[in-house]
Amino acid sequence: MNAPRPGGHAEELMELAVDAAQSRHLPEFLERFADRAARMLSADWCGVMVFRGRETDLYQAPPKKFDSEVGPHTLLIQHCRELPKEIQIRALSLENSVEDASAVSKAMAIFVPITASDAEDLGSLCLLRKRKVLDDSERRLLHALASHAALSLENFRRFSQLERSKRQWVEDIDAISDFIVVHDRSWRVLRTNRSLASHLGVPPVALVGEAMSSLRQIAESGSDLPCPFCRDTQQTREEYVVASPERIFLVSTSRAPGISDDDTRTIHVLKDITDRREAERRYRELFDSIQEGLFFATPEGRFLDVNDAMVRMLGYDSRDELLRADVGPHLYPAPAARERFLQALSARGVLRNYDETLRRKDGTLLHTLQNITAVRDARGKIAQIRGLMLDVTEQKTFQSQLQRERDFNQKILNTTQSMILVLDTAGLISYANRRCFESGYREDELIGHRLVDWVEASHRDDFDAALETTANGQQVENLELRVRRSDASMGHFSISLSPMRDEQNAVNSVVVVMTDITDAALLQAKLAHSEKMATIGRLVSGVAHEVNNPLAAILGFTDLLLENPQVPANARDDLQIILRETQRTKDIVQDLLSFARQRPVQRELIHVNAVLRQTIKLRSYDFASHGVEVKEEFDEKLAPALGDSQQLQQVFLNILNNAYDAVQDAGQRGEIIIRTRQHGESIEVAVTDNGTGISDPQRIFDPFYTTKQAGKGTGLGLSICYGIVRAHSGEILCWNNAERRGSTFVVRIPIANEASVTAALAKEAGR
Repeated sequence: MNAPRPGGHAEELMELAVDAAQSRHLPEFLERFADRAARMLSADWCGVMVFRGRETDLYQAPPKKFDSEVGPHTLLIQHCRELPKEIQIRALSLENSVEDASAVSKAMAIFVPITASDAEDLGSLCLLRKRKVLDDSERRLLHALASHAALSLENFRRFSQLERSKRQWVEDIDAISDFIVVHDRSWRVLRTNRSLASHLGVPPVALVGEAMSSLRQIAESGSDLPCPFCRDTQQTREEYVVASPERIFLVSTSRAPGISDDDTRTIHVLKDITDRREAERRYRELFDSIQEGLFFATPEGRFLDVNDAMVRMLGYDSRDELLRADVGPHLYPAPAARERFLQALSARGVLRNYDETLRRKDGTLLHTLQNITAVRDARGKIAQIRGLMLDVTEQKTFQSQLQRERDFNQKILNTTQSMILVLDTAGLISYANRRCFESGYREDELIGHRLVDWVEASHRDDFDAALETTANGQQVENLELRVRRSDASMGHFSISLSPMRDEQNAVNSVVVVMTDITDAALLQAKLAHSEKMATIGRLVSGVAHEVNNPLAAILGFTDLLLENPQVPANARDDLQIILRETQRTKDIVQDLLSFARQRPVQRELIHVNAVLRQTIKLRSYDFASHGVEVKEEFDEKLAPALGDSQQLQQVFLNILNNAYDAVQDAGQRGEIIIRTRQHGESIEVAVTDNGTGISDPQRIFDPFYTTKQAGKGTGLGLSICYGIVRAHSGEILCWNNAERRGSTFVVRIPIANEASVTAALAKEAGR
């Protein structure tokens, strides 16, 4: 077979190119291409293998001879995928399909890679022939055929992609739920999508060529142009809202050149925003109905949107005024506050319950509680600030006022001299003011304990009754009870109970105000006793003066009768009795006069220890003869006092006589202890005995009150002592001993100071 001449195939290559340009069906073209290539290269068979992913499609020309011997083989496909990108020649054994299976002929397989312009493997051109050698012209022809095949495959691929893209674009446009219509310069419809046609109830092709005015039923833009959706034909792009009685559309309009230079295509996309507008309306209503201030702002402080509550909070007339004004510099009273806010927001991104004070339009301060969120851009920078603001100015004012009242009440509670406690309805203490602890009570002794346990047992029923009365809503005032103090001593307290009510007006606790009136009670008792003593003194003084006159006459006439020698002896004995009893009566009257303080107190500097020692000497014989031991525990550094030594001696002697009588009545070895010490600005003399004690210490200083047998005392001694001590501006006390038997008398008289001495001397000089 003669070799082909490449120059003689130019015409065939040209025809092949024309065939490729005019063909629209790839399989048929590739079969014709394979047939033409087989003829041009004198091949027994030719096929074009096209790669499609992992699959390979084979397009072949029918073989010229050996119909059962020459044809495609699976090895061809395997070889064409494995060979490098260059012309390859391989010997191939083809099994004969006739009965003689041993007859095998040898053929040469020529593989020519088909490569796209971007070096992609498109496939391979495969030829089978007997001749084994390829000359240069045949190689050039194979390259030319491979190039034609690659160009054809690329063109067919691009055409297929274009067709598919066109079909896909149409399908995509029809799948869009928005209404799309395209019209030309003469206001005629060029294209609509299926959504618009379905809305009108016609197929899309039925609208082509129709006037745009026929679509006015959809919506109106208010324009006089033939197109109901056009507003300004000079604008390349527009976006606006049109409405119909039932729907609202957002119209996006684009204009582009048409097929000819003097034509223009206008594309309208109508997006149904009825639901969105309704949602926006509801959102705006909700946005404006919220009582808290909502805002969107720039990081620089300019508001982008605010609700009505925000406008009211900041004191502006309208939303537009607030959005137009740059209120950032005015909003923060201190510039540093805004910087601090931005730094905190930048660091945390979200601020919860952020407390900030702002300034209204009129300059007044607005206290707010804010929840802020930062919206960041792709670079992480804050692009917008969104927040919710609560006006807490009134609450701040109320809290400040409440705090002031709380502090004021706390100061009153803690500075009052009364003890204030709060009890629950069961009587348990839940609160105690500072005065309670200053009085010596411990917190663990009060809180959680029953107050009635501190009340003297004999008064607890009265306290329980008062607590029950208060629990029923009535107030109890000035209830005087004996209550145990922190030092375990009993004191007199004035107690008032007031109910406290909850929101339902039910009593849930009781306020107890306790005032220690022990000193006041003692003072009142002393005052009453002093008034009683003064009244009795005046009465006794008058009686004594009236009795002295007849006594003087009786004594005088009795003395005369005793001096008369004519009086018989037996009568003299009777007169002696009369004289003795009259003298006794005179002594009683003299005591009454002393009780009435008819003799003025002599003011002079005296040493109490010396007066006591002199007084003890007067009774030393009786003490020694009757086994009464007297112990002296004197403070030898006592300062002198200012008073009447004779009257003070009378006081001390009376107390010693009572102590002597008490230890004698006790029937045991008597012991009397006399102590002196300085007590503040006074000198204190304490006389303690181990006698029988005092049956009623409260009445011991009452005149004519005595516990002695008839004839042993008149009951005026201690009353006279009381008057003498009071005349010295002192006090006299007594009580029964707790640890041991007997009683204790205490006398306190002021220490002589320079002022008192000067006053005494001046008083003496003025007499």
